[in-house]
Amino acid sequence: PISRDALVHHLAIPKLWVQNSGFYDIPWATFSYYPMNLDLLYFVCLYFGNDILPKFIHLAFGWATAFLVYSYLKKKLSTHWGLLGALIFLSTPAIIRLSCSAYVDLGLVFFTSASVFAFIQWRHDRYEKVIWLIVSAACMGLAMGTKYNALIAWLFMNLMVVFYWSRDRGTSLSAIKYGILFFAVSFIIASPWYVKNYFLTSNPFYPLFGGFFSPSNQGSVTGGTIGAGIFHTRTALYGESLWEILLIPLRMFFQGQDNSDQFFDGKLNPILILTVPLAFVRKDDRKDNLLFLFFSLFLVVVALFHAVPRVRYIAPVIPFLTILSVMGIKELVDKCENLKQPLRNPALVAVIAYVILFIFPNGLYLTDLFKSIRPIPFILNQETREDFLARHIPSYPAIQFINKDLPADAKVFFVFLGRRGYYLDKAYVHESGYGMKTLRRLVPASKSEEAFVSHMRSLQYTHMLIRMDLFNKFLQDNYQDEERARFSALTQRLWRPVFEANGYAVLDVGDFGTDKVDLFPKT
Repeated sequence: PISRDALVHHLAIPKLWVQNSGFYDIPWATFSYYPMNLDLLYFVCLYFGNDILPKFIHLAFGWATAFLVYSYLKKKLSTHWGLLGALIFLSTPAIIRLSCSAYVDLGLVFFTSASVFAFIQWRHDRYEKVIWLIVSAACMGLAMGTKYNALIAWLFMNLMVVFYWSRDRGTSLSAIKYGILFFAVSFIIASPWYVKNYFLTSNPFYPLFGGFFSPSNQGSVTGGTIGAGIFHTRTALYGESLWEILLIPLRMFFQGQDNSDQFFDGKLNPILILTVPLAFVRKDDRKDNLLFLFFSLFLVVVALFHAVPRVRYIAPVIPFLTILSVMGIKELVDKCENLKQPLRNPALVAVIAYVILFIFPNGLYLTDLFKSIRPIPFILNQETREDFLARHIPSYPAIQFINKDLPADAKVFFVFLGRRGYYLDKAYVHESGYGMKTLRRLVPASKSEEAFVSHMRSLQYTHMLIRMDLFNKFLQDNYQDEERARFSALTQRLWRPVFEANGYAVLDVGDFGTDKVDLFPKT
């Protein structure tokens, strides 16, 4: 495992459960309060000492979703079109990237897709087989127990149950009854995580909606913290105009880049949207297609205004856009086959070329990702696990030192480490501000050695693991020369460096050693 959120969250928290013989409250890690259905599966793997199997579990949810796409298109069109849909879905760069990570997004994609397809089956059976509505609600409940993002899909599907029943049957009272059934079944299945949060924090959705459940706690994350502020934020950070921001839902399919917050931290493919309008030519499939379209639009728009725009946050729409895209391509082929010669064959070749032209970059993306990971030396035992990890995780040598050389009762605090704690076997703590909150208290406290020492002892950390370039930059950007000099002089006397590699330093801050090492070179 080398992916960011796996090391921060999806494997790190289950590992802490294993180390502590079961679930326990971790208040310093806000994401430990997120729903964790898939993380429970990863917990079982880690319990038996396997941290590679979670990736295959996550991959399996991706393939299961591809099977749902294939099955739907096979039933509506044919086997060949179903296979094309599965290929487009699985080869989408965002899906490829998620498929080799121990994340939970593909589980969310599968459960939400299964919920929508089960709801469609209920409609196709003229609402007579209520078991399909229960299956739809159960799948949505599993999605809600996997990731908070599912709450958006849950709201949409609750509305759709009431809307479609009342429109097709003309009875509003029965529509509300079935809406309540969907609401109740899905929430009951997801409820263990929300009940747990309520008893621990008085907020079932913690850390979301803190302003609603805990008005006095202004430090909580609230739903909609981005909201209209996204316009100010992206204008300030990236110089984007109003139209560029409003067009983000479209730009995601053309401009996405991995590891770039500005460009949505992920790649999609324009093939997912270019032929979508043609999917509505045929009247037979229009009802289902409209549901797919509205579902996709609802999730994209709401996700845009309630989170930092990231491609994987809208991953649940990819299966439905894939279906609409394939149906659009099928309509193009039908139009071409109706042409007379000599136009028919060139037109068909043009459609085939269009598909190849847009799927080919997906193959290049997979090739580039494979080259960047370079797994073959490890697979062939030409590279040790430790060497593989050190190649991908710059802080890994420092983590190895902590695991092997620090005392068993050491407690490590992360500073600018990105909260990646999975490979640390000693007790550790981090904070949402990457250590900046603590530094903002320590620097002013350095006016008095007594106050500084008292504050350090109250933190109860024995060591710090610091990424030094960001640490020095933070001090340079936020404090005057006099403040930095005072803080530097004090920490040189009271903090003792014990290891450094790749720009990551381990400092002994518990025994207040006297070794003088200049950690803060003048710039």
